[in-house]
Amino acid sequence: MLLSLTAFDYWSINLKSFTHLHNNTGLGKASMENFGTTDSRPEWEALKSIVFIGNHLPRQCGIATFTTHLLESIALNAPDKACWAVAMNDRQEGYSYPSQVRVEINQNQLNDYSLAADLLNLNRVDVICLQHEYGIFGGKRGSFIIDLLRDLNMPVVTTLHTILKDPALQDRHIMMQLAELSDRLVVMSERSVEFLHDIYQVPEEKIVLIHHGIPDVPFVESDAYKDKFSVAGKKIVLTFGLLSPGKGIEVVIDALPEIVKAHPRVIYMVVGATHPHLKAEQGEDYRNSLYRRAKELSVSEHIVFHDRFVADEDLLEFIGAADIYVTPYQNEAQIISGTLAYALGMGKAVVSTPYWHAQELLADDRGRLVPFRDRAALAREVIDLLDHPDECRAIQERAYQYGRKMVWSHVGHRYLDTFAEAKRQRLRKNVPEHRLETFGLRQQRLPEIKLGYLHRMTDDTGLLQHAKYTVPDRTHGYCVDDNARALIVAVTLQDLQPLDSELSDLAAIYLSFLGHAFNGQTGRFRNFMSYDRRWLEEAGSEDSHGRAVWGLGVAVALGRDAGEVVYAVDLFHRALDIIEHFTHPRAIAFAIIGIHAYLSRYSGDSRARRMRKILSDRLMQQFRDFATEGWPWCEGIMTYDNARLPQALLLSGQWLPDREMLEMGLRALDWLKQVQTDEAGRHFAAIGNQGWFPKDGKKARFDQQPIEAAAMVDACIEAFNCTQDEAWSAYAYRCLNWYQGENDLGVPLCDYATGGCRDGLEAQGANQNQGAESTLCWLMTLLAVYNHRGWDRVTPGEEPGRLDVEKVS
Repeated sequence: MLLSLTAFDYWSINLKSFTHLHNNTGLGKASMENFGTTDSRPEWEALKSIVFIGNHLPRQCGIATFTTHLLESIALNAPDKACWAVAMNDRQEGYSYPSQVRVEINQNQLNDYSLAADLLNLNRVDVICLQHEYGIFGGKRGSFIIDLLRDLNMPVVTTLHTILKDPALQDRHIMMQLAELSDRLVVMSERSVEFLHDIYQVPEEKIVLIHHGIPDVPFVESDAYKDKFSVAGKKIVLTFGLLSPGKGIEVVIDALPEIVKAHPRVIYMVVGATHPHLKAEQGEDYRNSLYRRAKELSVSEHIVFHDRFVADEDLLEFIGAADIYVTPYQNEAQIISGTLAYALGMGKAVVSTPYWHAQELLADDRGRLVPFRDRAALAREVIDLLDHPDECRAIQERAYQYGRKMVWSHVGHRYLDTFAEAKRQRLRKNVPEHRLETFGLRQQRLPEIKLGYLHRMTDDTGLLQHAKYTVPDRTHGYCVDDNARALIVAVTLQDLQPLDSELSDLAAIYLSFLGHAFNGQTGRFRNFMSYDRRWLEEAGSEDSHGRAVWGLGVAVALGRDAGEVVYAVDLFHRALDIIEHFTHPRAIAFAIIGIHAYLSRYSGDSRARRMRKILSDRLMQQFRDFATEGWPWCEGIMTYDNARLPQALLLSGQWLPDREMLEMGLRALDWLKQVQTDEAGRHFAAIGNQGWFPKDGKKARFDQQPIEAAAMVDACIEAFNCTQDEAWSAYAYRCLNWYQGENDLGVPLCDYATGGCRDGLEAQGANQNQGAESTLCWLMTLLAVYNHRGWDRVTPGEEPGRLDVEKVS
């Protein structure tokens, strides 16, 4: 039985059939020769079922290969255990998995993670073994996996495939939460142990060192395999693995002329497909550049490319045929290399650059290290090994003997011991209670992000402003305001779903609209365009210009298409000068938010930094001039998009840094939160646009607009970033729930069927039109909360260059 979490009705599952999983894991292709013999131990008796979470073959990546082999090793060493997998999918259609994959998760669908946690809890799984790599889970830096781990009540053993020496704040938080929510952390090198202890302060008792597994094969001369590849009589230098620029293949090609001059019978074999994510974004540009390089250096006849993802049995034969294995990675920050482990364990003489794992595995004369990007040194070491076969043989034997402790049978035993110990002695604190009614409910499940309605409202010109019910209304044409917001939605979602090419196409439409809207003669954006593509003004409002700058800043910060980013940078700079003279506080705030986004990518841009300072000081002065004890605001009336003002102050207060701005932003936002909470203190109640909220007057109850909730969500999340106070996160969720019916009338505004949003809350009910602004605000709200998920319970920390609120309060 295979359960896909993207297509099943969770509560209709036959849980009995799911609970009684059979022990046959479908490992017909796994050989006992490669994985070792069975040897059950008494301490393993408490383990009945073990589930692995990660990528799985036939998905083509190193994590998939590792997860598959680890599961097979455990199942063969302990055949009385039920072993199965939860596989991460990076594409909607998934993969043709074998029977041991019982559940699939769409990595970008947050709710799939909670549903998976429920299934694992309900089936009383004994131990979870998570394979962690930042890039295989959804959310900012893979934060969605934290949702799943929080809800699990069984022991979790997490294998860490990447541990960063100098982590960004996001990466540090993810690792700290993994450490907190796991009972044991398995690492594969001594350097990894040091990093966890010294950089992330993980207790030593949580850290377990288990080497990367390798197949158990006999030590055989390379000539035995060469006939199969038609290279008998040749000397084979091998590199294998998924191709990408960081692998440094070009350095070996550059070294080949010198190697071939000394040893004309050398063949360099490059085995492996182009990494699928690289191929999706750049096609075969990298591989083709290698072909051209070899041709230019006249060594094409000495290079053989095997452009395919290699099955295990073929891979062992490729490695077997090699005389020398080369890993020419281009920087030291490679803490684990499965390809290196395989080559060393099979007794190959290895020449490698000194990345961290290579330094460790090739110590004590088990291989040769050469400087990064040094073709001459690489050529010299390869030639020396070929010149001295006895020394080459000695290195091979030392490597093979060292690798005996890395064979899968031994690794499987170590993991089973770790699983048993984790079950015997839990090291995770605050384990969720084992009650059905609490499963998956520790955090609110989020609606799916649907773009169908956004597509409906978009044509080849841009995004239409209005709709009659759910039908685009062409009467009012287009505007910069909405296309700037739409650009923010497209690139933000692209950051979450980088392989979705449709998002880049949408971003290009909205970016093109902004480019066409810019009037080079005035330095201003026009705002309104009729449906027949006539501009209705020479210059739009300050607000529309500020929103355009905001959208462009986000496009620069998060854009993945190089051409779109260059276009956005150019337009951003052309639009920058005029805003120095803006006086409208919202326009200033929009521009500040956009500049901060831009500077997250180009932090050294002095022109943008100068403009940020000018605008931030101006906004702060407006608050100084008007705010009082009972009215901490910069105007005599509160109107629309109010929370963007304190959001801008919070951003600038942190990053300039400026203590007064930070405190003013928190004070204004806290007051705004009180103003926009209903009298019973239960839900968000936005300031209505039928009278707004004048100083010394009464707040209008209706019409409440989606734009207010969206602004509050972003501002509250920024306040949380400043303070680490979970009350701000809670209020952000309250504003999200306003769309879903927790409001003054108890009616939902978001439309789950279309993915759109109704145009506001009126006295008689929801406005049934679903225009662009409302829909975009709903999508922006969802995206903000999706990106915040996994960050709403974090350990406070200080990021360089950012003002810590604890030091100013």
